[in-house]
Amino acid sequence: MTTRRSFMLTSGAALLAGLTYRATMAAPAAAWEVTRTDAEWRARLTAAQYEVLRKRGTERPFSSPLYKEHRAGKFACAACENPLFSSKNKFDSGTGWPSFWKPLERGVYTSRTTSLGMYGVEVVCRRCGSHLGDVFDDGPEPTGLRYCIDGVALNFVPGEA
Repeated sequence: MTTRRSFMLTSGAALLAGLTYRATMAAPAAAWEVTRTDAEWRARLTAAQYEVLRKRGTERPFSSPLYKEHRAGKFACAACENPLFSSKNKFDSGTGWPSFWKPLERGVYTSRTTSLGMYGVEVVCRRCGSHLGDVFDDGPEPTGLRYCIDGVALNFVPGEA
């Protein structure tokens, strides 16, 4: 559960800057709308959710039932229920994690990260700052982005997408 997806973008910092620009906006320095103490997060979340959402872990690929979820609806943050992604923007990336080519408006923030010396772009919930996954530049058009999201970080709400 503690393994992180790590990746390096082909053109280094220049490509990373472009990806960050294309992928929503960077996370604010201000406090999150939803805040809890570490003890409150631990009590509210399962052990797997806590590891991913609060400790920036990663679930095993192909382990989430949401990877194969194809009904109409929205995917919300498992920590604060903020709507993040529409099923209309979900696609099968073959990676083993739920993947989306675009988030909902006001769903997520992205920020540059380094993991084991590699560059990347982390995706976090706009309301509570919980880690959701990473965004890559190998997705389908029209955005060319792949928001690779841990299924354990999401709750699926069937209905209007």
